[in-house]
Amino acid sequence: MNKISTTDFASLQLKPELFANLASLGYEQMTPIQTLSLPAVLAGRDVIGQGKTGSGKTAAFGLGLLQKLDVKRFRIQTLVLCPTRELADQVAGEIRKLGRGLHNVKVLTLCGGAPIGPQIGSLEHGAHIVVGTPGRIEDHLRKGTLKLEDVDTLILDEADRMLEMGFQDSLEAIVARIPAARQTLLFSATFAEDIQRIAKGMMRDPVMVEVKADEDISSIEQHFHKVSADMDRLTALRLLLQQIRPESALVFCSTKRDVDDVCKQLQNNNFSALALHGDMEQRDRDRTLILFSNNSVSVLVATDVAARGLDIDALDLVVNYHPARDTDTHIHRIGRTGRAGSRGLACTLFAESDAHKISRLAAPGDPVRHPHPLPDLSLLDIKTPYPSMRTLQIDGGKKQKLRPGDVVGALTNGNEITFEQIGKITVTDNSTYVAVRHDIARLAQNKLSEGKLKGRSFRVRKL
Repeated sequence: MNKISTTDFASLQLKPELFANLASLGYEQMTPIQTLSLPAVLAGRDVIGQGKTGSGKTAAFGLGLLQKLDVKRFRIQTLVLCPTRELADQVAGEIRKLGRGLHNVKVLTLCGGAPIGPQIGSLEHGAHIVVGTPGRIEDHLRKGTLKLEDVDTLILDEADRMLEMGFQDSLEAIVARIPAARQTLLFSATFAEDIQRIAKGMMRDPVMVEVKADEDISSIEQHFHKVSADMDRLTALRLLLQQIRPESALVFCSTKRDVDDVCKQLQNNNFSALALHGDMEQRDRDRTLILFSNNSVSVLVATDVAARGLDIDALDLVVNYHPARDTDTHIHRIGRTGRAGSRGLACTLFAESDAHKISRLAAPGDPVRHPHPLPDLSLLDIKTPYPSMRTLQIDGGKKQKLRPGDVVGALTNGNEITFEQIGKITVTDNSTYVAVRHDIARLAQNKLSEGKLKGRSFRVRKL
């Protein structure tokens, strides 16, 4: 008989339905943050967990809240707060997946950037778990459309970014509407003074859980490249992209203005690049993320805050166009590559004025005195790489009853297009986005435009 390890999910006291579902998902071994936090979470303790995106913290608090949930009691029992709509959608999806073995668990997402009317209608029908952003949750509380008096579990996910985005007053206002006799779980990539202060005011004798940085970045190869001026910084970025030719690269800049400037310069030099920052309309943010995640755009230039909640499985390269302000942020940035056991590459550009920052970052050797050489300038004369996929937008979505299977069926009908030539399909309320290999984009557009989906004709265009 095999001995059960403390890192096995089987070592936990969970409902049989949760165990069965974990087995169906292929979840056997816990990640470090799950191993350290889940026993305390399941024991009802307040927990502060520090770990990067991709460390498995969503399953840590998700299993805890589902184990505690009383499905027969149709009241909002859990509130999960996230800094961005993207992260909230991702968290809600993971909770639904973890809880699919339980009967009729209702998870509701309440975020800004979406009409509030349908959300009010959904709240009138009730929910067990609400996942949302602080601003929109506060809107509902002001309108009286959201009641939190039955909440017994509060989760603050990516708490450091919520504070960085100026949500402290909103958080305090929301917490004041939740019963004091609750369990509070706080997860953060960093543990700055602001986090300590807010934890002290909201939590009771919390258990501290930290996944060490060196455990997080062991699969990531780091290169540090010295540049002499801002113009050289852009040249260095172009050289790295030309040499590495990644299918997907995430470039971090310090400010929104830098993001726009760098993105525009890359586009002017024929790179497939898009920007992502907090000043963008939600519709544009959503489309940008769809294009990047399905490999129709190679380079995403973003701020730290905007990149929170990105759910990209295979990110080839991270470039710190500007060095991170501290070690925790640096680790969180580069941790987006090298996930799920794969090798990753992270390149950091630094000038002489950045040397003090670089010397503090977790890196092998002495990157200030022994930086990696930049690629040869001759690479600038080579044709820039082009994305492998092209996205088609269909002007119909969930409200028109379209499903991914409908799109796949229409494309593969007639054997001109194979299943392997079709990429990720994303269905929103009124649009469907399908990625196809670049060389068949025109053929795919014609098949979808001239054929029928659900017995109807829809407008289709290339993005």
